[in-house]
Amino acid sequence: MQENAREILKKYYGYTEFRKGQKEIIDSILEGKDTFAIMPTGGGKSLCYQIPAVMLEGLTLVISPLISLMKDQVDSLNSLGISAGVINSTQSINEVKDTIYRAAQGELKLLYVAPERLDVESFYRLLQTLNVSQIAIDEAHCASQWGHDFRLSYRAIAPFLERFHPRPVVSAFTATATVEVKEDVVKILGLKEPNTFITGFDRQNLSFSVIKNENKNDFILKYLEDNKDKSGIIYAATRKEVDNVYIRLQKKGYSVGRYHAGMSDNERQESQEQFLYDDIKIMVATNAFGMGIDKSNVRFVIHYNMPKNIEAYYQEAGRAGRDGESGECILLFGPRDTMLQKFFIEQTVFTEERKINEYRKLQAMVDYCHTTRCLRKYILEYFGERNVQDKCDNCGSCKNDGEIVDITIDAQKIFSCIYRMKEKYGVTMAAEVLRGSKNQKVLNLEFDKLSTYGIMKNYTIKGIKDLINTLIAEEYLTLTEEEFAVVKLRNKAVEVLKNKQKVMQKVYKRKEKVKVDNSLFDKLREVRKIIAQREAVPPYIVFADSSLKEMSEIVPLNREEMLNIKGVGEKKFEKYGEEFLQVLIHYNNEHKVRNIEDKVVEEAAVDKEKKIPSHVSTYNMLKEGKSLEEIVQHRGIKRDTVKEHIMRCGLEGLEIDWNIFIPKKYEELILEKIKEVGCERLKPIKELLPDDVDYNAIKAVLCKYKNAN
Repeated sequence: MQENAREILKKYYGYTEFRKGQKEIIDSILEGKDTFAIMPTGGGKSLCYQIPAVMLEGLTLVISPLISLMKDQVDSLNSLGISAGVINSTQSINEVKDTIYRAAQGELKLLYVAPERLDVESFYRLLQTLNVSQIAIDEAHCASQWGHDFRLSYRAIAPFLERFHPRPVVSAFTATATVEVKEDVVKILGLKEPNTFITGFDRQNLSFSVIKNENKNDFILKYLEDNKDKSGIIYAATRKEVDNVYIRLQKKGYSVGRYHAGMSDNERQESQEQFLYDDIKIMVATNAFGMGIDKSNVRFVIHYNMPKNIEAYYQEAGRAGRDGESGECILLFGPRDTMLQKFFIEQTVFTEERKINEYRKLQAMVDYCHTTRCLRKYILEYFGERNVQDKCDNCGSCKNDGEIVDITIDAQKIFSCIYRMKEKYGVTMAAEVLRGSKNQKVLNLEFDKLSTYGIMKNYTIKGIKDLINTLIAEEYLTLTEEEFAVVKLRNKAVEVLKNKQKVMQKVYKRKEKVKVDNSLFDKLREVRKIIAQREAVPPYIVFADSSLKEMSEIVPLNREEMLNIKGVGEKKFEKYGEEFLQVLIHYNNEHKVRNIEDKVVEEAAVDKEKKIPSHVSTYNMLKEGKSLEEIVQHRGIKRDTVKEHIMRCGLEGLEIDWNIFIPKKYEELILEKIKEVGCERLKPIKELLPDDVDYNAIKAVLCKYKNAN
């Protein structure tokens, strides 16, 4: 069963290995178990129900919240050679009838519909005539009122499922869910004793940073100047701010579009398609834009304003780097952002229980903006992950070399002032007292009589508020969960007041960006754009940026080498491969990145340049300290070939560190299975071992012990 899944992965998607958790989720669905998977944006959750859809008999029904999401998925599947269709409100009656006919004839493996369709009795009766083998629910967090994007239409799913006899296997997927939301989703969707998989929320390819105390417009202009030709999204909280940023960038000559609810349906659709098809590079939008937009080559997401909670922020920021390549997630924080989000809560949330919950989530978002700790660690712990490393080396807190300063005295001043104000007032009032403000309210309350009045005159009000917010984020202080929040001391603050603990803060420096040569990558993007226009699909449907980047680094020169590029499956090579190969060969002829005869040289196992065997040349590079990836790129040969070279050197008596191939915890187990079934064929050994033990590890164990004997 699993071999079939791997064959499908390679044949259609162009990958040889599953990502973390995908294999286990696919197995669960194929075994007929209800399955709930929480995977980060860009983690490959769609593939987890698409591969079972190909393998199972009959039709997979996919319930998805947005038209744009469904269209993207169907376009992508059809380009891979997997038959898929969609029914939505934008289609004509004839288009809907044609899709239904194709489903009835068994021509479709996947059919995408919106949850609203489930209430239509005629649609349910239609499905009863089809062999529905799986029902997949995307964006499953929409079912929970505690989630960040609650949709009432998702409540129709459970009654819909109960009407099926027999009931198909049900799979549900989301990218962002706290423990509370996860439990709510399982209950509301009526999942039957589901296998639950949490693959982790970490997106290691994304960098996170928060920019405070800077002019937001100036920052954006400088950032775009430094990142020309990159595709990105700028989120703003209101329509007015979207329009202002859009007009400002348009006047500066940037390729920019906008998207918000104040535009007509046609205007929004046109703007979205221009962005998807790379006709514009930058989209300025409210949070109405992006859910389900599967554009893989978004390189940056900038938040002009702070979002309402971490769930919303992580989902929106996660639209960067969906292809696995690097992406930047930058939040521009200003003091007005908090008041704006409080206003939205008061205007849109009407039950007291939900309002308290929304204020609690908002405070966690504010704390994120002020923490001096690792930003990635903060996000991961928010979603319930434990034992997260203190440093990720890929966020604004970790990457920026800064000076650690002792702010204990200022912290004690703040704590003492809050204590003397009886812990009954908010951040602004505390800051005004510490600054020595002549504000009438301060004077009426006789706070000017306090010993802490004016003891931080060397700070601005804003500077004191920033410091208080940092102390809240670092859990010295806390805020009550209401519109006009009150600041209170926590136990950590009491320890500082007693001189039992110090308060340290990092002061940051800014780093300059390094320029990179992307000339071949740009040429490949041009070819992709031409093909996309011809095929009437978004460019990333042809190949993701990650595939083009690997092509530009490896420079494949024939069909076999192209099929070893991640994301290049047989179907896609048949359709597009030769056009890219022409560019790669032409570029190589001009720049001599690789010797065309390398392949012949490899076959003959002779390095003409050094007059030594090719495998020894590889070994020498390893001994010089080069990594396997560096050797792959330098020599233009496959990673597996590099490993074969090194193992061959080991058999010839050269010193090898076998740990680079053999997982230490499995070495004895591999050896045991070799003794059990013999070593004439590798496959029987592999079948007795855990899936994360690859063939190279088995070969390495054989080489190591053969050499030792």
